[in-house]
Amino acid sequence: MEAKTKDLWVFVETNEDGTAKNVGIELLTPGKMMAGKQGGALVAVVIGSGADEAVKAASEHGADKVIVVDGPEYKHYSTDAYAIALCTLVEKYGPTSMLIGATNNGRDLGPRVSCRLHTGLTADCTALDIDEKTGNVAWTRPAFGGNLMATIICPNHRPQIGTVRPGVFKKGDVTAANAEIVKEDIHVADDQIRTQVIELIKEMGGESVDLEGAEIIVSGGRGVGGPEGFDTIKALADTLGATVGASRAAVDAGWIAHAHQVGQTGKTVGPKLYIACGISGAIQHLAGMSGSDVVVAINKDPDAPIFDVADYGVVGNLFEVLPVLIDELKKARA
Repeated sequence: MEAKTKDLWVFVETNEDGTAKNVGIELLTPGKMMAGKQGGALVAVVIGSGADEAVKAASEHGADKVIVVDGPEYKHYSTDAYAIALCTLVEKYGPTSMLIGATNNGRDLGPRVSCRLHTGLTADCTALDIDEKTGNVAWTRPAFGGNLMATIICPNHRPQIGTVRPGVFKKGDVTAANAEIVKEDIHVADDQIRTQVIELIKEMGGESVDLEGAEIIVSGGRGVGGPEGFDTIKALADTLGATVGASRAAVDAGWIAHAHQVGQTGKTVGPKLYIACGISGAIQHLAGMSGSDVVVAINKDPDAPIFDVADYGVVGNLFEVLPVLIDELKKARA
């Protein structure tokens, strides 16, 4: 389809209580920059049930306009209802590009919408920009198993759509809520929604890990040596009030649950402090934690790639370094 405007849309996914998921608000930060380069407005799209809080959050974080579709059929995510609503909006307003968070729901919704609109989709992006010569979005994502980063464009079809990993970008500062609010009345008949939520299971495997929202993460890799090695990692995390993360190697070895995995096939995180213990620094892992404000690396191999991205590095055995660090932290708080 042809774009009717130069606007950039950000799909703001909602929780069941009507609040916004973090990734949608995070994407308003690059969205503002990209909309400016495209010469259009930054538009947040909120679909949900009782989603006033999500609308308010989008308005406070830089959206020029918020388009709202609110109805009981949107309380629980369904591919059918959300795809119908979002496609209806796109066909009416004609944005030139759209960002969707790469959550479980976003990874389901993005391909369905792009197929119906006969346009392209770049999945799991970790960087975004606008090619100023052409006005196309430059979508950057890991490729070939994470061994290199590819930049992709969609020059011939609109809207340009991409899913972006949570935690890649930071939320902007809260500002006055001055966005124009546009309410659209789009309802989907029951017989058009082919799946129903029967039961919600909040936690799987007995634990829930919020890596994406953590301010401090202590991660362990192959260097911890086994599942018992994570006892020391957890001890430091407890001392700092941090969340425990892990590399893919540690997860694949069965030392810790997948819920803790940081990296290309795990969670993308952006904490204030990331402490990597016994992690070599493969590009797949770096893709998941590159948004960290401060990175501390502890590894006995002085040539480990993790030191190339670390702000502070300690060359040493983590089982010798961490107990000393824990003791010093406890003394400082005494």
